[in-house]
Amino acid sequence: MKYFKKIEGTRVYLSPISLDDAETFCKWLNDRSVTDGINKTKDLVTVEDEKNWIESIRNTNDYNFSIINKNNNELIGNCTIGKIDYISGHAELGILIGEEENRNKGYGKEVISLLLNYGFNELNLHSIELSALSFNKRAINCYKKAGFKEVGKIRESIYNNGKLHDVIILDILKEEFNNLKFKNKQNV
Repeated sequence: MKYFKKIEGTRVYLSPISLDDAETFCKWLNDRSVTDGINKTKDLVTVEDEKNWIESIRNTNDYNFSIINKNNNELIGNCTIGKIDYISGHAELGILIGEEENRNKGYGKEVISLLLNYGFNELNLHSIELSALSFNKRAINCYKKAGFKEVGKIRESIYNNGKLHDVIILDILKEEFNNLKFKNKQNV
């Protein structure tokens, strides 16, 4: 598969999602180690479903990307800036790292930083939010390392694996992100 370096980072780049990615996405969305953390375990996903989803996102104003490892041009996940409200300057961010071997390596934090920079400094957004299931501590820690702040909780609102879980809401403002970027440049 040929990928395109739309947004380039140090170790990963973001490429437009391709229909060729459907089979890999399907594999991930049928793997409990992936789906438990994003409340998709109950879903049954086929390759055809993923192809239909990829076709459907072309008709939205969401920005959806495949996450590619720069060292080997291997697909390691996908991400999005979606549900964009251009009047309020607000959007939601989503990220999925597929294989366990690619988690806890800093790819998520780098991807989030790339998306935030794109959202704030290319799309002129004011705030970006995301949510995580309360038990997904690894994801919540990653979001906080990227600059997100916990702003709320929806109590016992998601049923997953036989239990009710809280949803943690996090967000970041453009000014906070740009201040964080400035501080990081000073510490280099």
